[in-house]
Amino acid sequence: MSTAVEVMRRELAVIVGTSRVVSDPIACAALSVDGKSPQCIVYPASAEEVAATLRRAAELGLGVIPCRNGTKLGVGNPPRRYDAALSLKDMNRVWHYEPDDLTVTAEPGMKFGDFQHFVGRHGLWLPLDPPGGARASLGGIVATNATGPLRLRYGAPRDMVLGMKIATVEGKVVKAGGRVVKNVAGYDIAKLLIGSHGTLGVIVETSFKLFPLPAERATFVMTAGTLGIARDLRRRILHSPLTPLRMVLLDARAAGLTVAGTPLERPVKEPEIWLEVAGSPRVMERCHRELADFAKAAGTPLRRLASEDAETVWARIADLQSWLPRRSSGVVILRALLPDAASEELLSRAEQEAENEKALLAGFAQLGVGVLHFCLLADAATPAVLGLIRRLRGAAESLRGVLIIERCHWDIKDRVDAWGSPGDDFAVMKKIKETWDPKGTLSPGRFPGGL
Repeated sequence: MSTAVEVMRRELAVIVGTSRVVSDPIACAALSVDGKSPQCIVYPASAEEVAATLRRAAELGLGVIPCRNGTKLGVGNPPRRYDAALSLKDMNRVWHYEPDDLTVTAEPGMKFGDFQHFVGRHGLWLPLDPPGGARASLGGIVATNATGPLRLRYGAPRDMVLGMKIATVEGKVVKAGGRVVKNVAGYDIAKLLIGSHGTLGVIVETSFKLFPLPAERATFVMTAGTLGIARDLRRRILHSPLTPLRMVLLDARAAGLTVAGTPLERPVKEPEIWLEVAGSPRVMERCHRELADFAKAAGTPLRRLASEDAETVWARIADLQSWLPRRSSGVVILRALLPDAASEELLSRAEQEAENEKALLAGFAQLGVGVLHFCLLADAATPAVLGLIRRLRGAAESLRGVLIIERCHWDIKDRVDAWGSPGDDFAVMKKIKETWDPKGTLSPGRFPGGL
């Protein structure tokens, strides 16, 4: 072990204890980011220890990346430095819970699945279906503003956070917002941290607004036939009195992948629209009738699925980053954000570009929110793959959107920026980064523009 690493371990151990600073190569490799592994992992047990660790890391000139299970570590550019992983796994307590007020305050290391089970005992839930699923941590979900198809009905974490506590590189614990629904004092600071990917401070506590669990839920599938038919169905459904919980458009390959190995497995040759509705039995009957009318007018079949089978597919759609790589190690996952009206157009262009390159592409569009995922089966930074990614980014930008690389082999990021060109707000983002993290301690280089 080098002298520099020994000094780092000794200094950080003074704060959290010797047993909570680990440098085992296997453990460090498990938290690698784009081919880089930390020299050690620090396991703080409190907000104060997180703040003290960040302050000492800044004084030592270290690069620190906050994490838990690593479900979001693939998002972003390769780090300039990665000396220590700050694991929040031991910070998994619930500090405040008022079921009657629909509020809860919890630490960032709590797993999302454990959290849902905890509040579910009172018929409540946090209506999110983020990448990482049950394994994702509350801190990671909030720090990346992670969402899935449920965003259509309920919004993103940004809409559910009432307040939080943040540990800064100055060694302070800052409070923003509160824990009651009507309290909005200081909420702008919380919004600043939500979606910052751990580049400004470390979220050490979050207060959420909860929601009652739906009485009943049902999933319906429409075989769209063409993207033009899918566009018309999207418009009719979203402009109708129906309020789906989530709705996605899958191209034929995506639909086939999501049902593979499930009781719903079957040959899929056309695009499909999947949507879920919720409510009382009477509401379910009305939704079924209206959807049947839409399907009949479009000349497409409509099927209602068993809830257990449908949930498996919804989980796969929300967590592409986890289950698709298990099918094939060489997977590139791209995420586009653009006006919802352009969803089918971008999907059509992507299919054409992939066909021209003879590449295997699966497209997933979250209708109503303008989020699309493209999955490419590619395991190397070949000129064809790099060219395809650049052209897809260009197509998204031509439709007033952006395209982000969410998962790929690290050598692709050496040639294509994960975020694309910085936007018009880059100067403001840079100033905020310099104010909150002047030495570039937190996730250095990972955010847009190398922040």
